[in-house]
Amino acid sequence: MDRWDGLSHFTVLAAVLVGVLSVARTARLLTFDDFPPVLWARTRYLAAVGPSGKWAPLAKCPFCVAPYLAAGMLAWAYLSDLHWTWWVANGWWAGSYVAAIVVAYDEPPEE
Repeated sequence: MDRWDGLSHFTVLAAVLVGVLSVARTARLLTFDDFPPVLWARTRYLAAVGPSGKWAPLAKCPFCVAPYLAAGMLAWAYLSDLHWTWWVANGWWAGSYVAAIVVAYDEPPEE
């Protein structure tokens, strides 16, 4: 019997959407945002691997880090059987990303 046989197609589709948005938010945070703790960690990581080292793109390229983040997200979803903690953490993260996008596109024009 498959691990997720009891889940509806809607639940699986919702989990995929929430997971993708959560991974996108995390990739942006790790590679672009200037949130002080993440900026500190990114700076230390690049100092350790070298700014042009083989592993440096994981700190500078969202397209490079996203597959690893997605693999971790999928493993968490699978191993937890989409436990409510998965939904709360990733729903919050995905929701904050969507809200930020809406706010960015809802800026009033400059006069």
